[in-house]
Amino acid sequence: MRQVAVIGASAAKPGDEIYEFAYRLGLELGRRNLVVVNGGRTGVMEAVSKGVRDSGRGLALGILTTYDGSDGNPYLHIKVNTGMGWNRNPLVVASGEVVLAVGGHYGTLSEIAYALILGKTVIGYKTHRVDGVIQVQSLEEMLRLLDEVMGLEI
Repeated sequence: MRQVAVIGASAAKPGDEIYEFAYRLGLELGRRNLVVVNGGRTGVMEAVSKGVRDSGRGLALGILTTYDGSDGNPYLHIKVNTGMGWNRNPLVVASGEVVLAVGGHYGTLSEIAYALILGKTVIGYKTHRVDGVIQVQSLEEMLRLLDEVMGLEI
């Protein structure tokens, strides 16, 4: 299975526009039968994992900050317990062929930086405006670019 990394706002809550965007993104990534790597916690990470699980396809894989996985959201198929705290951020983005950024704060900004250092394509929705991040205005645009970059046939 091919892998994509999703990073974003941990503070997003159900009902928030960013959370709902991430949920719909997860549904579509699952339908593409992708492994969706994320930080495994709340907000965008939870929403995208829930979408993948609800799609009935793909896998939601969380690279967690703790040794025991207690910070993992309930929608993950696979938990990778690192005990590394925020130092796990480079592992999240290194694990995806493409990185999708949805909203976010400083943690997301650090992940964007690591992704760009690693030469990853980063596609962003309502995220940090950083040189090298391809900004999109809709889920459809994000998915079209993802399909193009990964060579996916849908």
